[in-house]
Amino acid sequence: MPALLHLSDPHFGTERAQVVEALLDCVAGLHDVRFTVISGDITQRARTGQFRRARAFVDRLRAQTGRPVLVLPGNHDIPLFDLAHRLLTPFANYRATFGDDSAHVHEDGGIHIQLVNTVGRWLHTDGIARAADVARVAQRLAAASPGQLRVVVTHQPAAVTRAEDAPHLLRGHTRALRIWARAGADLVLGGHIHLPYVQRVTPDGADGRWLWVIQAGTAVSRRIRHEAGNAFNVIRYGEAGAAQCVVEAWHYVEQQGRFACRTRTPLDLDPARMGG
Repeated sequence: MPALLHLSDPHFGTERAQVVEALLDCVAGLHDVRFTVISGDITQRARTGQFRRARAFVDRLRAQTGRPVLVLPGNHDIPLFDLAHRLLTPFANYRATFGDDSAHVHEDGGIHIQLVNTVGRWLHTDGIARAADVARVAQRLAAASPGQLRVVVTHQPAAVTRAEDAPHLLRGHTRALRIWARAGADLVLGGHIHLPYVQRVTPDGADGRWLWVIQAGTAVSRRIRHEAGNAFNVIRYGEAGAAQCVVEAWHYVEQQGRFACRTRTPLDLDPARMGG
């Protein structure tokens, strides 16, 4: 089955060298990866050297899969202490490293992916789903092929499973999920809180349609949540028009020094997305 590789929060500057190598070794054994998405917090403090190491990692990922690697900025990817650059040119180092295509559509016959920059110079850790971005994403979702798996990527989570994580929710998430669900979104991917999970959401006002919020842990950083450790997702999807996809959660096994698939979660996709 074709696969989407979903990484998040590597926080280069705090990376664990042995985990970086284990992840790349693991990816080398995966088959049919069509795209890789990194959903933000590529660096720890948006410094030039950290971006350089992040770019080297992305280049190695691209060489391993032979496929595109799509990178989205997180709140750690704009300067924190350099206030002048934060206010005037917050994405300068990010754009110098990865370009400026974070809002573009990436797709092939089986999948449609949109990355949404939710970071702002005035926001410290919070993210926001801006009205113009929400509308643009919805318009493109509605124009996607019915047979494509339709994926939206943000940095901050659009839904949480624990009350203590609610302060980290994407601002405007309720409206965004309602509009995106009605436009046919299947999955909304995120990171930020370093806790992997899968949650089905049926937004109020979305005509009963549902979508899935899929969160990734921190891929390679030592800044782990103790209950999760280092982790990433592999999302496997079927041929055009398939009614289901599968999320594999891959976790780093400290005792073995390698990643292993811990869970496989089948997701039923809303038939309304295809007019069913």
